[in-house]
Amino acid sequence: MAIAPKSTLLQKLKNGHNVYGTCITSTAPMWPVSLQRAGLDFVFLDTEHIPLDRSELARLCQIFRAYGIAPIVRVPKPDPFLACMAIDGGAVGVIAPYLESVDQITDLVGATKYRPLKGERLARYLSGKEQMPDDLRQYLEAHNAGNLCIANIESVPALERLDDLLSVPGLDAVFIGPHDLSVSLGLPEQYDHPDFEAAVLKIIQTTRSKGLSVGIHFSQSPERQIHWVRQGVNIIVHSFDVALFGQRLRNDIGSIRKAVGDLLPTDEGASFVI
Repeated sequence: MAIAPKSTLLQKLKNGHNVYGTCITSTAPMWPVSLQRAGLDFVFLDTEHIPLDRSELARLCQIFRAYGIAPIVRVPKPDPFLACMAIDGGAVGVIAPYLESVDQITDLVGATKYRPLKGERLARYLSGKEQMPDDLRQYLEAHNAGNLCIANIESVPALERLDDLLSVPGLDAVFIGPHDLSVSLGLPEQYDHPDFEAAVLKIIQTTRSKGLSVGIHFSQSPERQIHWVRQGVNIIVHSFDVALFGQRLRNDIGSIRKAVGDLLPTDEGASFVI
């Protein structure tokens, strides 16, 4: 099966389309075909919170790409070397978490759009202190064609510097981290609080005004995703494998218990957070 072109997901976004995906935490080989059958555009692979090593990540990236599903990888911290490592393993997009400075986003752009160039020479090109030769620019553009540079915006300091952060050339998209954002706002998991909703709306509107794409990751009902798509979200990151399995299993087992007259266990309301 042929590997899908790297530019497919980026081109869809540039053409104004919504793109759909989910988070996968399992390394089992049966997941890619399930996502393909669901018609998903991308898969979110999170190495910040999920214990995936480099070889596991590379294998998953290559398998998902073989099924025409673009792998987007969140690295564990803002580090351009980790971002390059993810792309070398097959990632099409890279997300760095908890970005709060222009320098952090500039480093991420450098890693996703200018690899393998690094160090002082790259810094001089990115800062405009030195003009990049045409041959080198053409090479790097071709070498990194289709790579997505995505910033996780999930804190009050990032909100306060939002315009500057989203003005960095080369940034393609923003992922809103609702859980961390709610905690940073002092409103942990209060996703219906007016102040939380106002913060999310500000991020969406600012991102879209810059011509960038924006996504938000929720593991709850589809209605919450629909609400934010109507507000401007065009990257839909819905739930993840463990949450979807747990929700469906509880529903199905509950239906069986009810039908045969067995008592339902107490619902402790456990939540899933990534």
